[in-house]
Amino acid sequence: MTTISDIARRAGVGVGTVSRVLNRSPHVSQATRERVLQVIEELEYTPSSVARRLSLGRTQTVAVVVPFLTHPSAVERLRGVVAGVRGSAYDLVVLDVETIQQRADRLRSLAGGDRADGVIVLSLDPTDEDVALLERSGVSAVLVDADHPRLPRFVIDDVAGGELATTHLLDLGHERIGFVGDLPDGGFGFTSSDDRREGFRRALASRGLVAAAALARTGPHDRIAAAELAVELLALTPRPTAIFAASDTQALGVLQAATAAGVPVPRELSVIGFDDIDLASYVGLTTVRQPLFESGRLGAEHLLAELQEPTGGAPEVRLPLDLVVRATTGLPA
Repeated sequence: MTTISDIARRAGVGVGTVSRVLNRSPHVSQATRERVLQVIEELEYTPSSVARRLSLGRTQTVAVVVPFLTHPSAVERLRGVVAGVRGSAYDLVVLDVETIQQRADRLRSLAGGDRADGVIVLSLDPTDEDVALLERSGVSAVLVDADHPRLPRFVIDDVAGGELATTHLLDLGHERIGFVGDLPDGGFGFTSSDDRREGFRRALASRGLVAAAALARTGPHDRIAAAELAVELLALTPRPTAIFAASDTQALGVLQAATAAGVPVPRELSVIGFDDIDLASYVGLTTVRQPLFESGRLGAEHLLAELQEPTGGAPEVRLPLDLVVRATTGLPA
């Protein structure tokens, strides 16, 4: 194997000069740099990533902590992270969180600084203790769809999103509107479903309407559970003329239940979701679009910038929401 000593001898320079060229140091003349690079090409030298990491005192790795990795919204955010890191000098490690114990352990496992130089946390609010551990170990952190005042974060306004979805239904003339959302998460700290429901309540209140408890159902965050909840709502007399689901995954379950019950959409039931996952456009689902991919990409790019030149700032970036009207909402019958 060719070593940097071999390159130094062939180029007539010291080993330190070769190292500076490899690390793109500005403290090398252009002529010397070109001579060293020419020798590197001639000898087909490939730097050792392990040696480079040791010389820099860094892992050259970025970690992503993501709950329930297979959920469509998590997949889309992770795609954005991958795009943001692509082309950089950093490897990417993904740490999935499926249990409360894993939620407690993941960030603590990174706090030593020997696994990753930085971490992107998706959809999990870190505790004050988590943040203090990262700060003491010098591990940079960025939050996406999560919040802590001492860390940079890229978020949306879920309450405003719930209002946006419900206002669309109200503007169409619906007043008897159902809601399908999540159960309390049992310790993960997820708040998006509750926040979107709060926006739902506020939109109804702005028109002098009350969010009736009989028209609301909560359950596990998956399509089958949402379909079962929607069956209950569609069995009511009178039944809702529209349903706002707190996610597109749950809205797909509502559509499944409506099809099984022979309730035509949107002629007898309007359905609106939240997220705008890939499948939403395929089935013609009206939804509130949040920039899932873009949020992951922006979070990754911000973290890489911090690793290159730390600022110590903790900005909050509110990302925009858009109403995407498709085929599942219309005037009430």
